Amino acid sequence: MNILIIDEDPSRTAILEEALVAAGHTQVVSIQSTVNLRERIAALAPDMVIIDLQNPDRETLEGMFQVTRTVKKPIAMFVDRSDGDMTRRSVEAGVSAYVVDGLKRERVTAVVDVAVSRFENFQKLTSERDEARTALANRKVVDKAKGLLMQHRSISESEAYSIMRNAAMQQSRKLSDIAESVITAMELDAQITNAQSPKG
Repeated sequence: MNILIIDEDPSRTAILEEALVAAGHTQVVSIQSTVNLRERIAALAPDMVIIDLQNPDRETLEGMFQVTRTVKKPIAMFVDRSDGDMTRRSVEAGVSAYVVDGLKRERVTAVVDVAVSRFENFQKLTSERDEARTALANRKVVDKAKGLLMQHRSISESEAYSIMRNAAMQQSRKLSDIAESVITAMELDAQITNAQSPKG
């Protein structure tokens, strides 16, 4: 992996680099300054980010959490001291492994493995959740379009579904896309009809 270390302390950076190289991670880059951090991370495009903060105050941690929320990669954060609230906030900010008072050479590899594993599991769960939400939304759109077709054409539910399914196959489009087109067309037709109806 291409690993980025963010650490203002060169001696602590050396501990991390030595442990990572010993574990076979030869593509390790470190930066000491946190100026324009988001842009620098985006430019380096690492596969993983390790952040080491020695005795950070809450403001420093919050500032780093603002950065980690935008980094969709495994993130391991080492801090010398923290509290339960900040641990919870680190998880909310996308930190995969939050290690308090644990920057020891022999622990780095294990922390990296845990961070990668947790990140992959989280991404899988997020993907499954998003797919389920999309499927539910699509089903609602299809059901609405079926209802409009049934009402407009005085046909059965199966006939309305067949019309949309055949259209989707002929046009090589998703059924939900056809359903959205049906809804748009029906709503536009209703607006035109209402506009043309005599007032009073």
